[in-house]
Amino acid sequence: MIKATQPLTAAPISGPLRDARGLSAALVAHFAEHVARCGTLPGDALRGEVTTVTRTCLELAAGVLEGRDVSAKIERLQRAGADWAREGIPIGTIHRAVHDGFALGFDLIVDATGPEDYARLAVTARRLFEVLAMVDSTFAVAYVREHRAVVAEHHTAVHTVASALLAGHPASTMARAGGIEIDESYHVLALSIPPHPGESDTRVDGEVVARRKLRRIQSELARRGDGRALSLLSADGGTVLLPATAATGDELADLISGLSTAAQVPVTATVIHAETPGIPEAAEQAHELLDMVHRLECVPGLHRFDDLAMEYQLTRPGPAREYLGTLLDPLDAHPELLETLRRHIGNDLSRRHTARLLGVHTNTVDNRLKRIGQLTGFDPAQPSGLWYLRSALVARSYRKSDRVRIGRPDTMVATSAAK
Repeated sequence: MIKATQPLTAAPISGPLRDARGLSAALVAHFAEHVARCGTLPGDALRGEVTTVTRTCLELAAGVLEGRDVSAKIERLQRAGADWAREGIPIGTIHRAVHDGFALGFDLIVDATGPEDYARLAVTARRLFEVLAMVDSTFAVAYVREHRAVVAEHHTAVHTVASALLAGHPASTMARAGGIEIDESYHVLALSIPPHPGESDTRVDGEVVARRKLRRIQSELARRGDGRALSLLSADGGTVLLPATAATGDELADLISGLSTAAQVPVTATVIHAETPGIPEAAEQAHELLDMVHRLECVPGLHRFDDLAMEYQLTRPGPAREYLGTLLDPLDAHPELLETLRRHIGNDLSRRHTARLLGVHTNTVDNRLKRIGQLTGFDPAQPSGLWYLRSALVARSYRKSDRVRIGRPDTMVATSAAK
């Protein structure tokens, strides 16, 4: 039960607010003329819901001033706030109407008082401020709750549709139910998201830091994808289905850069374009490509299949891969040489960048590359030798270990279903 506290010195003034029916009609007319969004509402809405809620606010104010129970009035306002939130009426419009209504109501009270009523007017003003805060918070809470519910429903719908598309199941019915439009083709992105430095900070909760990182990524993805991106993401990566009409191929690199900025860590991604029926195969291929990018220690950012087609082909099982995988065996006794070769290739053959990452002089890098040529028989300074060494590095990374795909589609689908 919500009741007003009793005045200590004087009774508040509530008389001018008691004609709730007539006063609500006057206030609604004011809203229609002066509050922008209200002026666009049809007449039946103004005469119906808006008038009813306005009258409820007046009755609530009078009830608080007179010390009556107003719990039912608060509940009525909460239901109206939820309805308006679903209808897309901005919360700012509601607050503007509420404040205008309280200002006009207080003017009526002031006009009805004389100099001898100063004490009562002061008590009334304090009480009305309490009522105003009560009404504002009631609408705000209703809007936040409804917004969270809508977001949760949309999030569930996105996960359901994305899971169906990645599994190759029909998704049109689920998409219509969730208000999601399925495009004819998609950019299928496999994402790898490294840990934020805060996740390993013992002074804070690492899981909270990871969740915040993921929320920032999802918010940036929704903004850049105009709300059309379908994603299955965890804190360490996942799969994104971006309609081909939502971004051009050239814009995808900017998208990944934006996600990195939002996450505050460098995001690595691979992309495959596919017609909608081919999404499962494209996702599998994108994650295999992402796995290869990690094995080669390529720089973060967006990597396309066209740029890594040769390396991708070398990952396919067969005698050629087995042979190429043995070419670097002479470097097993020299791990610093193998690391130098991996870094040098991953940095697009930049000696300066490789030296900086390894903490050595560029001359040291040159000497190690020469030594690699002597031990393997393939000179990294020659195009043919570099081709064999790069191919051997790719094949070697797959020779003794299984693929470990970041955010593998079937894993993400299973995780989503479990949740």
